[in-house]
Order: sequence, then structure tokens, then C-alpha cells
Amino acid sequence: MFEIPSWYILIPIGLMGSLFLFASKRKYTYSQYVLLVSFLIYVMGVIHFTVFPIEVNIGKYANQAPWYSSINPIPLLTLDSKSFILNVIMFFPLGVYLPFLKNNYHAVKNIARIGFFTSISIEITQLCLRIFAGNGRMMDINDLIANTLGCILGYLIIQRLLQINSIKIWMNHFMVYNQSKQLH
Repeated sequence: MFEIPSWYILIPIGLMGSLFLFASKRKYTYSQYVLLVSFLIYVMGVIHFTVFPIEVNIGKYANQAPWYSSINPIPLLTLDSKSFILNVIMFFPLGVYLPFLKNNYHAVKNIARIGFFTSISIEITQLCLRIFAGNGRMMDINDLIANTLGCILGYLIIQRLLQINSIKIWMNHFMVYNQSKQLH
């Protein structure tokens, strides 16, 4: 049995992501760099908390329970309210960031779709780690619901704040997509 800590993977990814941003042919403003770097840090944080540390348990140290026992397919019946709230909080920033990153992320259904597919990607990654590395994480439908809800709530809150003209004017400096299409 051995463990892969997050910094083995996330520090190189963070450095490469930062270098990519600074070496990009596209010229970003200081505010846009702040947004992009903070988004990169946020994504790395989500990966850190949902995937790492990766405990590799193979051979005689392998978890003897069948892999399918680590799937919770029944929504809300086995809900742990603390985990549910933490998952909502974890995905809340994603809903806030998305409208700043791409101009077609200005509809609840698009935000919900991104939140759902990001969450399902994490859950599938956890399941694969469970199957192939013997990691002890569960694939939980409640996490999927909470993460998607958190993303939607983040989007709804930022949209409500952007109805205040002074906030909207200030936030437009952070838009990464085509500047001719400001927040509405």
C-alpha cells in the first residue's frame, strides 16, 4: 500500500497552467489574469479534495469489498447533510466563474449541465480509482445532486449581484471572453 499526495500532480499542473496563460498569444488584462489564475487554483482545490490522496491498495492490501459496493445510487435516502452542504459549497464558485469564462454560460440550463458533467466526471474518477487502485472513495448520487445545486446557486447569486449596475460595471473588467459581449 502506498499513497500519492496531491502536490505530486497538482503543482506541475498548476505551473503548466500558469505558464500556458502567460505564454498565450491572447493578451489578457491584469483583471483577466487574476480571474484565470484564481479559477485554476479553484479547480486544483476541487481536485485536491475530491481525488487526493490516492491510496493505492493492490495485492494482499487490496480492499476485499466488491467495487460496486462503493456506489450509492439511491438519492436522498442515505443523505449526510454535512457532506451535502460541503458539496454545495465546493461547487458554488464554479457557478460564479462560468459566466466570466465563456459568453454562452448565461443560462441556468447551461450552468446546470456544466455542473452536472463536472460532478459526474469527479464521481467516475473516484469509481475508477476505487476499481483500479483500491481507493476507498464512494461514488454517490447525493454528491452529484449537491454539486449541481451548488453550481446553479453560485450562478443565480452572481446573476442577482450583476443586476446592480456598479457591480456589473466593475465585473466586466474580469470578462475573459470577447469584450464586445459584456455581462448583461
